[in-house]
Amino acid sequence: MAESKSDNAPDLTRGIPVADLEKAGKLVGKVGDAEVLLVKQGQECFAIGAHCTHYKGPLVDGLIVGDTVRCPWHHACFSLRTGERLRPPALDPEPRWRVEQTDGKIIVREKLPDFEARKPRPNEKQAWPESVVIVGGGAAGFVAAQVLRNEGYDRPITMLSADDFPPADRPNLSKDYLAGTAQEEWIPLQSEDYYRDNRIDLLLNSRVSEVDVQGKRVRLDNGREYPYGALLLATGSEPVRLNTPGFDQPHVYYLRTFDDSRKIVAATSSAKRAVVVGSSFIGLEVAASLRTRGLEVHVVAPEKIPMERIMGPEMGRFIQRLHESHGVVFHLGQTVSRVDGHTVTLSDQSSLTADIVVVGVGVKPRLELAQQAELKIDRGVLLNEYLETSAAGVFAAGDIARWPDPHSSSPIRVEHWVVAERQGQAAARNMLGRRERFDAVPFFWSQHYDISINYVGHAESWDATDIDGVFDEHDCAVTYRRGTRVLAVATIFRDLESLEAEYKMEQGVMELPRTGTA
Repeated sequence: MAESKSDNAPDLTRGIPVADLEKAGKLVGKVGDAEVLLVKQGQECFAIGAHCTHYKGPLVDGLIVGDTVRCPWHHACFSLRTGERLRPPALDPEPRWRVEQTDGKIIVREKLPDFEARKPRPNEKQAWPESVVIVGGGAAGFVAAQVLRNEGYDRPITMLSADDFPPADRPNLSKDYLAGTAQEEWIPLQSEDYYRDNRIDLLLNSRVSEVDVQGKRVRLDNGREYPYGALLLATGSEPVRLNTPGFDQPHVYYLRTFDDSRKIVAATSSAKRAVVVGSSFIGLEVAASLRTRGLEVHVVAPEKIPMERIMGPEMGRFIQRLHESHGVVFHLGQTVSRVDGHTVTLSDQSSLTADIVVVGVGVKPRLELAQQAELKIDRGVLLNEYLETSAAGVFAAGDIARWPDPHSSSPIRVEHWVVAERQGQAAARNMLGRRERFDAVPFFWSQHYDISINYVGHAESWDATDIDGVFDEHDCAVTYRRGTRVLAVATIFRDLESLEAEYKMEQGVMELPRTGTA
């Protein structure tokens, strides 16, 4: 049996030489049965949990920025002083311990109380809305409700979700859960008790039919009304549905909700062959998950190279080779003409046999409520830098949000989980009058088998790419740029480099050094 990293970890309660930590900067040790990250910054030492509270990423491999640490896997950030979760995708704080320096040693002492919600000052409460209504039960809505309570907001919060399941870990629905490597109990973001204990009124199967911005109320399709002091629209997006003949059959699936994923999982128990329509992130993650379950998988897509538009031809060809090495068969430059029972006919009149068909050709933002409320819209709900819409007191976050991104110098809309969570966080704080500009660098990750691709920045178009490393060795970084300006960076197993690129973008370091003379 291989020896784990923690087997040789020092016992921090016995102390380690100061010089050892000064040399390493950070290390993992043990305090009883707990693995602890010990960090020295200047004259101060900090001890917090060694694993990210999101997916247990090893924080020792992350990036230290001031008195914070960033997770190498999915870029969550924690305070080294308090353990506080500073930004998603982590939802919970880290435990922390008291550190003492004495006689040339650093010793970790007792565990300190868990991070507690900030206690607001009385004058802050005067500007608070009397109530908050959140329309949507996804990432943005959930984090907004959580942050409101963490900021000390003690007034009514109502979440209106059209789903029949509480806020869920949506990225898992096309990845580990669909592949059969994540348990169902991992999928809810929080237990039902969480909503009760935090006085968040979560109403499922609740469809909002109207937003009255003048009267400051929302109306459900059953006629019930909810007044609000501040409103967050986080209605998300829905799969693009095709009108192809036969796509209304019961063995044709779209994937957006937990129920969608469960239905596909149930269908795989008796299925042997699957056709995935679309070579998007969702489509190819589904393909990887179904191959992990042992199904024969064919991918049909009109593109010549998968994901070329988003990640370029080199990364697209690598992703195709990766899937082909796992047995996926691609039918590129093709569309589905019709589905007759288990026969899938392609545009070149060839046919495939499929027990299940999964369609993943993209999503579209749910803008109907925003349009009904006559909010300003341009390929999304137009927001200011505080994520407020054209109507006072009405905010938006997630897939519908189009905000003035300072890194792109133009309004953008991004359909990714971490962006939605971070916008929910910012919108909640701004509902409380914090006036914090949303300037987070967009980030997402995509998982295919045991390969994870991290992407920071935003590049709708570019005129050059710089490739460092070798794709097929799973050690590579791709920089997307316009001239010398860096727009985005995609990495494979270069987690620290991804974090460093994100940090540079936050600091406005977007230009590559110019070479030659003018």
